[in-house]
This record gives sequence, C-alpha cells and structure tokens, in this order.
Amino acid sequence: PAAELATLAGRLPVVAMMRTVRQRQVDVVRTDDARGLHLAVDHLVALGHRNIAHVDGGRWLASADRRQGYRDAMRRHGLQAYERVVTGGFGEEDGARAARELLDGPPTAVTMFNDLSATGLLNVLRRDGIAVPGDLSVVGYDDSSFSRLAHIDLTTVAQDTGTMATLAVTRAVERIEGGHVAHREVVIPPRLVVRGTSGPTV
Repeated sequence: PAAELATLAGRLPVVAMMRTVRQRQVDVVRTDDARGLHLAVDHLVALGHRNIAHVDGGRWLASADRRQGYRDAMRRHGLQAYERVVTGGFGEEDGARAARELLDGPPTAVTMFNDLSATGLLNVLRRDGIAVPGDLSVVGYDDSSFSRLAHIDLTTVAQDTGTMATLAVTRAVERIEGGHVAHREVVIPPRLVVRGTSGPTV
C-alpha cells in the first residue's frame, strides 16, 4: 500500500515501478497507462468500432488509470453512450469470466486490462465459435511474450520495461548518493502493437 511505501521512504530511498503513488516521498517510474488505453480505443475507432467495452483489472495496480483512460477516450470520441466496464482481474480465469458477461449483449470490440486476461477471454470466444476479429476485436495490454505466439497473435499496448528498469535503478542510485532530483515521477509513453486480434467492424 502507498502509505507503507511512504513510511519506508522515511528511512531509505524508495522507487516504485509501474504504478501511480501519490506520496511525495516515493519516486515513481511508470508507463502512462491512461495514454495506453487512448491508443487502444483510438485504434478501434479508426477501424470503425463504436460499441467498445473495457475489462478492467479489478483492484490490481494500474487498473484505475487504465479504466479512466478508456472512459476519457470514449468520451473524446463522443461514444459515452457505449461505455461499458466489466470487472475483471489479472489472470486468465478473470478474462474467461468477463467473456461470459460480455456475451450478454456483446460489443464489437473490447480493451483488456492485460494480455493474460485477454487470453482467457480469447479462449472462451473461440470455444463458443465467436470469430476474432470478425465478430469481436480484442486489444490487450503489456505486450507479453506469449502475445506474439502465432495462435494468440494479440494486438496489445507495449510498455518499455527495459527503459523503466534502467531509469528506476538510476533514480535509486541518485537518491542514495544524495543527488538533486528535479521530478519525482518519470512517465514513459506506451506504444500500440497491432497484430491479428483487431480488425474492421462488420
């Protein structure tokens, strides 16, 4: 929890990665998660989708930022009437459970909290004979190694974890050495990786 990180930061340098921490004592290196969902929604809208749902990460870190990014992007495109957030989670079983809820009045596209939950959703869709992306386009988040596998081929939002790790270690060293740090939070832009699970709406 953020309060515990703040207490710890009173005794030694603390750098949090891949999450928002609203405690001035804690340094942060993270992806712009809201921007990542903007990229996902913009991509789907460009393909002609309007009825776009979002499966969030429940109480997992970054879920709130990604959920808000989805909502902001939908409203920017004038699609607030189609906004639909389904409670999900981190794992494949969360994506599978969300798929069953989505199929009750299905959208034409869905953005997912992460790639792992997206694979659970894809499993259910394909088992039920729902074509991806013909019937439903899916966009994940994280660009996990398995998302590149031919049988998954997941369109996703990539985080630059290598750069974030380097920056986090550099920041920790700067704090240990007592150097001046101008900005407590470093935010790295994500990028969209288009693969085979997103396509034009029918």
